[in-house]
Parts: sequence; C-alpha cells; structure tokens
Amino acid sequence: MAFGGVPVLRGVSLALRPGTITALAGENGAGKSTLMKIASGQYRADAGIVTVRGETLQPGSTADATKLGVAIVPQELASLEEMTVYENLFVGRELRGPWGLRRRDMIATARENLESFGVDIDPSRKMGTLPLGLRQIVEIVKATNTGARAILLDEPSSAIAAREVDRLGAVMRKLRDSGVALLFTTHKMEEMRSLADVVVVLRDGDLVLESPMSEVSDDDIVTAMIGRELDDLFPDRPTTLGETVLEVEGLQVEGSPAPVDLTVRRGEIVGLAGLVGAGRTELLEGVFGMRRTTAGTVTVAGRRVRRNDPASAISSNVALVPEDRKGAGGVLSMDILDNGTLPRLASFTTAGWLRGRARREAVGAATRSVALKSRGLKQSMETLSGGNQQKVVFARWLVGSVDVLLLDEPTRGVDVGARSEIYRIVTELAQQGMAVVMASSDMPEILSLSHRALVLKGGRVVAELDRRDLDAPDVQDTIFRLASGLTTDPTTAASTSTPVTPASAPAAASKESAR
Repeated sequence: MAFGGVPVLRGVSLALRPGTITALAGENGAGKSTLMKIASGQYRADAGIVTVRGETLQPGSTADATKLGVAIVPQELASLEEMTVYENLFVGRELRGPWGLRRRDMIATARENLESFGVDIDPSRKMGTLPLGLRQIVEIVKATNTGARAILLDEPSSAIAAREVDRLGAVMRKLRDSGVALLFTTHKMEEMRSLADVVVVLRDGDLVLESPMSEVSDDDIVTAMIGRELDDLFPDRPTTLGETVLEVEGLQVEGSPAPVDLTVRRGEIVGLAGLVGAGRTELLEGVFGMRRTTAGTVTVAGRRVRRNDPASAISSNVALVPEDRKGAGGVLSMDILDNGTLPRLASFTTAGWLRGRARREAVGAATRSVALKSRGLKQSMETLSGGNQQKVVFARWLVGSVDVLLLDEPTRGVDVGARSEIYRIVTELAQQGMAVVMASSDMPEILSLSHRALVLKGGRVVAELDRRDLDAPDVQDTIFRLASGLTTDPTTAASTSTPVTPASAPAAASKESAR
C-alpha cells in the first residue's frame, strides 16, 4: 500500500484470533491506521487479501466488512452528535412497525445493551453531551449489535480521562471473554501490558515483531518500534540558569478561584502538574492572552505584555504549543511552509507581498533544527505523522526569537521515538536560554524534565516542588495527594500516603518505567 508513491505498508500478514486482544504498536507513520482501514474496507490495498472466517473481504467495501463482522472505531469518532444515543445505536437498522418507528422498543433495547457493558446512561440523551470515553463505548456497543466479531480500535484512549480508560478496558475484556477478536493501537506501554494478549509491531510499513505479550519486554517492544535501543528517553536538563525572564504576578484567569504568581529563569523548565481540570491549560492560555484574564501582569524580559492580547505576547517573544495540535496547533490542510510562518507572517511581508525566499530559508532552518521528517516544505501537514506534525508546531515559532516557551501536553498522542526527539528539542531550547513552562499529565515528563514543578488544583497553585523534592522516592504519591486535595503540605504528604491504585495514580516516575 502506497500514497503518492511513498510505501506505507509492505507485505504485512496478520491474523486476529477469537477471544484475543492484540495491541498494534509502532511509531507515528508506521502504517497502523492504514492497516486498520484496509481491514475494515475503507482502503483498497495494492496487493493482498483480507479474509474473515474463511470469506474474502471485497476490497474497499465497508458494507462487505460490516456484513462479514468487521467493525472499526476510529480515533476521530463518526457518531452523530445531534442524535440520541439510541438513534446512534440503531442508525441504518431502525425498528419499524405499522405506525412508524418503534422508538420505545429501541430505547428499551439500547438500555439493555448498554447495561450489559456496565454503562448506565439515558438512551434518550444526545450523543454530543456525552464524554468522549462514553461515546467510544457507545460506538463499540453499536458494533456488537451489528454482529461484529472483529473490532478495530484506533487510539481509543488518546484523549479520554483515566476513569474512562478503566471503563473502556473493562468493555474490551468483556468482549474478549465473549469470543470477539480485538485489535487496538496505543502509544502507552502500561495499556498494552494491562489489556493485550498479543503485541504486533510495525516499523516503516513492515511487520517486525509479533509475540505473546507475556514473552516480550517493554525494551523489546520499543527497540522493535524505533529500530534501535532507547537508552536514555530523557536528556539531561540544563545546569546553568540565567536571569528571570518570565514574571507572572497576580494573574487572575476568568473563572479561576485565585490569582497565580509565577517566575521562570532562562534555561529553566517549570512543570505544571495536576489532575484533569486542574487549570493548567487555562493558566498557559491566560499567560499567552488566548484566555481572558481579569487582573494581574505578565512581564517578559522586563517588558510588560498586554493581557488578553496574543499579538502582544508574540511580539514579546512568547510562544505557545497547544494541547490540540490538530485543532489549534496547525492548519492541517496547509503545507509545512505556510504553517511555518503563520504566527509571524508580517515578518515575511513587504508592501503586502510575501518574501518567498526568506520564508523558505527561515522555515527550512527551523524544521531542520527539530529534525522534521518530510518530503519537503510543500508537503501538506495532514499527511505527516503525529510526531512530525508536533515538530512543525514547534518549528513555526523558531523562525523568530523566543524567550518564553509555553507547552501544553507536548507529547500527547505521539509515539515513544517521537517523544524522545521532542524531549531533546525542549531541553536544547532551554539550553539556548528559553524559559519553558510545561503542562503535562505524564508524570515521568514532569519528574525528569523539570527543574521545578507547580501542583495545581482547581485553578490554584497548591504546592511548589524543587528539584530535591522531585527526586524523592515517594514524589508521585506526594503530587497525587496534593493534586487531589488529600493533603496541602508537601512535606508530610509522602509520610501519610496510602497505596494508590494504578487507575488513579500518576505513571511511574523512573526512566526505566517510562520507556
């Protein structure tokens, strides 16, 4: 299978067995989503066949895939948000009677189907009002209702909360126990370990590893994914810090219960830790001017930045890499060159005309600095892997000067190899003198990259941990208890901590467990 002459899959053979969960791993761009789309009839492969229980799938036919019992739950859900849950479950196969739709029967059946998977929601509720995790489960229930015996899940946990991941895992196990074959993609090693019976690894379109999960180590999987051993996921932090470059005093984000004070020095990486909804994104967007603030000041290199004015932040050399790289980080329909100059277009314009050569040189230098893998500056951003899309979002700020770099979940949805490269980029930029503020839900990122960490809860900074605190053996328990409100004193949190279950605890902090 190739796109634009570039091979995406090469001679891949894979068998899914009933009653088995298979994890499909690989770097962004390895061919995982393409393989799923071929197996579900969305793409027509250049060669090869797909068989389902001995019957050959008609190439490029989603209707035939559904008929044979293959269903896919894509990363970008295709649910009808303005329709109800029961209408989504029965779309295309509605129950009808002599007087029209049998809505009462559909609602009752939908409730039974949902309850069989431990989901207690009103079937008459609009799909768009459900959390993403529940919408995914409704899509899975719909697949089982159509008789699916092989269900393909593309990055099912990439954008859902921890409690929803637990519920999704329970649904997947229940399906496995009923004899369904499941294939899912994930970048999270702990999810592979907790759910998968078999792991399959793709690298550059080739199948390079297929093994029972119990017979392979985390390092084996990572090495298969990236083609080399990953000795050090996290590079060394800069050791020399300069003068204070970012000063935030009394910044009151609209809707937040308390103002925030924050200072960051050149070369320093300050982590923002906290649970979902803690206010980390709101703080970063408030500093950048994207989210309304009602009081306080932001000063960069001694210069006051106008509040609620992103243009003032950009002119003051403040850059923001947002959490949603597809929705807010870049314009996927545009090419790398146009994305690379979006925030600083005026710098490449003279009398209303774009200076093409200057643009190409600046964007070319910036993309080389982040080791972007592409076919050239005219390649559409939507054709890049997730990790390379994130590199473009980094690179577009580097066509000009940056004093303060704000990062919101910088490695969300990227594979371990791309993570390693992004960590290198972050530490190198700090080494060059940038002040970095990084919000992350990945505890190893906070613990391994940060010089200091602020713990947020409900929009308030409830604790500040220095490097000595972050090196403490019980620090993940300390941060969890601070972030959840179980304690307000970081010096006593560890000594009073109780065991935290994996479902609610931050990920293990060591480099070894982060691989």
